[in-house]
Amino acid sequence: MELPDMMMIAQRLESRVEEGEFAGLGAAIATLSSTDLARLGEEYLDRTRVHRKTGKPRFIDKMPNNWQHVGLIRLILPNAVIIDARRHPMACCFSGWKQHFARGQVFSYDLAEIGTYYGDYVAQMAAFDRAAPGAVHRVIYERMVADTPGEVRRLLDHVGVPFEEACLEFWRTRRAVRTASSEQVRQPIFTDAVEHWRMFTPWLGPLETALGPLATSYPAVPEDLGRDKPAEVG
Repeated sequence: MELPDMMMIAQRLESRVEEGEFAGLGAAIATLSSTDLARLGEEYLDRTRVHRKTGKPRFIDKMPNNWQHVGLIRLILPNAVIIDARRHPMACCFSGWKQHFARGQVFSYDLAEIGTYYGDYVAQMAAFDRAAPGAVHRVIYERMVADTPGEVRRLLDHVGVPFEEACLEFWRTRRAVRTASSEQVRQPIFTDAVEHWRMFTPWLGPLETALGPLATSYPAVPEDLGRDKPAEVG
């Protein structure tokens, strides 16, 4: 599921910044001892335990906003595998903008704001890539659609779990799905959505402007993007 627990732990640290105790979240995290970090990791595992019904050694927290806390995740959950699923910025932002989220994603209701948010995400991930090359496994959406078996195998190899044919027949699962993708995951991989956003190009000017060079450089990232962001920020 998309679990809020990591965000809640980070928000507790951010409240100390808002109260003036620290200049920024990075400064607050820097004061945490190894014992503090281990305690926060255990807290996250305890909070999410209710969702784990089997004894399997791994589980997935697919909260999209977790990109903001990659540094914190790496510190408190050193055995976590971090996967960054990335889609063309115009397609990704248009998809988010037209989805009416129940709560919490207020940035998604304005084309310019969601474009700025996407730019912050790419910049932050670029900073992490430079600080810890290879620590984050990136999946490019369009490549996944074009070569699902190959991308799935590469992903599972990175995670360290064996390939199963069921991974290619995900729509057959009987598990409940409570996220915005609940309908898509009941269908096999399809290509219709890859270029869907282009039909609405005349109305997406504010988004394209907000994205700047990201709109045309994808999947490459402008070389200077994120160099002003400290990778240790949680």
